[in-house]
Amino acid sequence: MSLSQSQSLTVAAVLEDCSDQLDIVGHTLMVQISRERGAAAAQEKARLTKLRRDCQYISQQLSKLHVELKEKQRFSSLQRVVEEQEQRKEAENMRREAKRQLEQRKRSLQSQKSELQQKTKKLQDMYQFANILRHELHEQSLKILHRKKIVEKNNELQLQQAQKECSQAEKLLEDQVELLHRQLKEEARVHEESEKFLQNHHEELQRQLQQWQQDTKQIQQEKEQQLNTVGCKKTVNLDRLMEMKRRLREMEQVVLEDREEQEKLRQQQAEARTATKLQAWWRGCMVRRGLGSFKKAEEDKKGKKKKDGKKKKKK
Repeated sequence: MSLSQSQSLTVAAVLEDCSDQLDIVGHTLMVQISRERGAAAAQEKARLTKLRRDCQYISQQLSKLHVELKEKQRFSSLQRVVEEQEQRKEAENMRREAKRQLEQRKRSLQSQKSELQQKTKKLQDMYQFANILRHELHEQSLKILHRKKIVEKNNELQLQQAQKECSQAEKLLEDQVELLHRQLKEEARVHEESEKFLQNHHEELQRQLQQWQQDTKQIQQEKEQQLNTVGCKKTVNLDRLMEMKRRLREMEQVVLEDREEQEKLRQQQAEARTATKLQAWWRGCMVRRGLGSFKKAEEDKKGKKKKDGKKKKKK
């Protein structure tokens, strides 16, 4: 299964750190092994040595995996190592079990063989004794021979039974080995299907991501077009607003001029009314006091009044 470059670099960094930690552990174990002394520490020393070898092996595999991740962005070597270790472990367990069963069968056969040898020796002794006493114990020798045949037949049957059991055990082991091979094939098939499923899922996610990116780009373009349209409208509206402001300023100027003219007109009218009032007041004063041109008119009025009074008296 392949990884992206960022994932490969991340995993490579983690593996490099693990490899460094394993090197430190291996160095620590080597120092501890060098400190172990005496016969009592032999078992502990052997255990530490095995642990150090395991650390070195794991560190080597991690280094290979680190190189593979950097160069190919894959981790097939790790899968191969895991599969090889599982197969090696299963084969080792099978060999140990088969060896243990064979040892047990061998010990059983050896014990039976020793018993058979002992019985054979005993029969040979009895046969020699029977030869010496053949003329006296002919019937007894026949019985012994018959017994010997029976014992040999019994031993042969036991041997055949043991061989049969061995063959059955071998067949059972072969069946188990075949079953393990089938299980391994099934696990490999399941692993391959899982890997294909993950790859298909990854490709589907990549397609969805590309589709989303395209949709996002299209939406962004539409928003940019809308933004450009809004900008154009804003420019037009700003031009209209500036024109309206200019007209408003002109109208305000006209209104101000009109107000100034009206204010001047009101002032002129107020001055005219004030002047009229002053003239009327002055005229009244002059009339009442008989000053200027109004003095002769006053005398004429008084003369007329006197004449009128005399006429009324005459009547």
